[in-house]
Amino acid sequence: MKMFLITDNSDTLTGMRLAGVEGVMVQTREELEQALSQAIEDPENGIILLMEKFGKEFPDLIDEVRLKRKLPLLIEIPDRHGTGRKPDFITSYVNEAIGLKL
Repeated sequence: MKMFLITDNSDTLTGMRLAGVEGVMVQTREELEQALSQAIEDPENGIILLMEKFGKEFPDLIDEVRLKRKLPLLIEIPDRHGTGRKPDFITSYVNEAIGLKL
């Protein structure tokens, strides 16, 4: 299995290609839909890396894929400007998941 990147930034695409991860650059919702569809249909893709921006701008599209398919795994990664998440997002996520305060 391999990873595949869908990004809106050429620097991210170049960096990931240097690490051996192929991908595409998209700018519009239509391009994202097409790239995501093609990446999902490739049985070699086990993980699809998406920019956090896509999850914020098009949550319906990302959630639809996550709910209907087990594989490939969709992972949102921050762009070069950093993450938009709170500094304690992992702790908050665990607290919500298990119902205990850590």
